[in-house]
Amino acid sequence: MTKEVFLSLKGLQMEIGEDTQSLETITPANYYERNGNHYVIYEEMLEGFTDVTKNKIKFSDSSFEVSKKGLINVHMVFEENKKNMTNYMTPYGNILIGIDTESVFVEEKENQIRVEVDYALEANYQHLADCRIEMELRPREEGISLGSQPGTLS
Repeated sequence: MTKEVFLSLKGLQMEIGEDTQSLETITPANYYERNGNHYVIYEEMLEGFTDVTKNKIKFSDSSFEVSKKGLINVHMVFEENKKNMTNYMTPYGNILIGIDTESVFVEEKENQIRVEVDYALEANYQHLADCRIEMELRPREEGISLGSQPGTLS
């Protein structure tokens, strides 16, 4: 995989009795691998704000971590069959969240890396939703043709 990639990051929330909510971001990012871990670095801006949030994703076969620094500050750790707690700091206040990870799946091909993470999300010790993160990386020179069928790895 090349250093300059396009990152597709989709978050799905399946709330009880509600429709599934989906949010997808496609952005340029930088990728590298070191000591058996994969890293993705990218920046994002929230609507209505001018400050940039710097993001780092670190993943391996059984764990997935997201660190945000800037307008939003958080370090979320997703480890298979483990629950992790963290403070999610936003401009509107802080939220204590729990991340109870069921599975982390990584698939690597020559010009594609896909990751799926299934987890339960809590806020202040209350179950909010069952969630899924779907991430895909592809070299930038291939253009933006990210995404296969939702919920499948190809």
